[in-house]
Amino acid sequence: MFDFLWNLGSFIVALGLLVTVHEYGHFWVARRCGVKVETFSIGFGKTLWRTFDKHGTEYVIAIIPLGGYVKMLDERVDDVEEDQKQFAFNNKSVYQRIAIVSAGPIANFLFAIVAFYLMFLIGVTNVKPVIGSIAADSMAAQYGLEADTEIVKIDDEMVDSWNKINMELASHIGDEDVVIHTRALDSSYVKANTIELIDWQYQPHEMSAMESLGIVPFLPKISARIAKLVEDEAADKAGLLVGDEIISINGTNIYGNWQDFVDIIQPNPNALMQLEVKRNEKIVKVEMLTGTREDSAGRKQGYVGILPIQPKWPESHITELSYGPISAIGKAAESTYHLIALSFQMVGKILTGDISVSNLSGPISIAQGAGVSASIGVVYFLSFLALISINLGIINLLPLPILDGGHLLYYVIELITGREVSEKTQEVGFKIGAVLLLSLMTIAIVNDVSRL
Repeated sequence: MFDFLWNLGSFIVALGLLVTVHEYGHFWVARRCGVKVETFSIGFGKTLWRTFDKHGTEYVIAIIPLGGYVKMLDERVDDVEEDQKQFAFNNKSVYQRIAIVSAGPIANFLFAIVAFYLMFLIGVTNVKPVIGSIAADSMAAQYGLEADTEIVKIDDEMVDSWNKINMELASHIGDEDVVIHTRALDSSYVKANTIELIDWQYQPHEMSAMESLGIVPFLPKISARIAKLVEDEAADKAGLLVGDEIISINGTNIYGNWQDFVDIIQPNPNALMQLEVKRNEKIVKVEMLTGTREDSAGRKQGYVGILPIQPKWPESHITELSYGPISAIGKAAESTYHLIALSFQMVGKILTGDISVSNLSGPISIAQGAGVSASIGVVYFLSFLALISINLGIINLLPLPILDGGHLLYYVIELITGREVSEKTQEVGFKIGAVLLLSLMTIAIVNDVSRL
């Protein structure tokens, strides 16, 4: 229940902030183009709070936090008095209307730069993308990638984190190949590994791009020493204590290795286990009946309710990405540009069929992502906000008549032809756009629910 409320709260904060930024972009430029703004609303439905400014603009926070809008004076919508017509949106030049409509997505992109700037100014503790192992018979093994090497570049793009590697690899869906550049930890020599992607089976919501290639990130060895026990679960009921180190299970010595412990427990739900644990330098025998829980695929697996002591990462595998007030500007702009280009590329691959619409995500996935990033810390939440802000801006630029991109399409046609697109044509376009947008949202929500 707590996780649900945390995710929901993080989602509302994130979406509310990004919608405010987007709508403020429209609002700010509209005011400077002499358009009268009647309402600035964050959310839809029943009004929770409202106020007015000296210009008569109504500011609203509504109960449904799934969007927002800026209502401008417009003769196509309402009757406008003669002395007010000069302030109507429809009476502004086509260039002014383009500026007002495009200001929303542009505000989202600018916000991403600010979020990245703060992130780089604060500093990000980063784990170097060192390969721990290569899965047998995988594509990575087939094309010569090796364990204990660091991935430094994907094609021509430098990479410094697993997150960036996953995004770069995902952008190659539908491509013929990808070049992964690696180097040994004690060497400056960079090796180029070309991997053919014709037979690449990648399902984004089942595994990461690197895992689908057979790349397993380096993780420090976790010992089977207990850091925490879940109350009333199998280990707690058996009398195990915090600080105990598990030495053997049913006579099999695991040498205090956590992964070996997991490999024995998970295939054995509701099974009686004989443990030997090291407690205060003494060996103690414990009998434990494992519990059970379902994995993501609905399969039953053994569960005992133990959290192991987390190991420290080797200092050689940790980097601190931190920049000064000036250099952080360039890095933030670079990161934003890269994500915008990558996002447009992914949209293109969805339209061409290289990426299935089953990979679309909706509010549930966004809420989960917001909750996870917020729980990790402010730096990671800023990164999440930047990513979602960029995606919000790009979605609004899609040439669907109900979105900003659809309006821009009409204005470009007006620039080319010298006359406005007829209201009847626009009305038909809006209806088509609404159906298409609703269909995409339905697919995204169905995908979200199917992944729960």
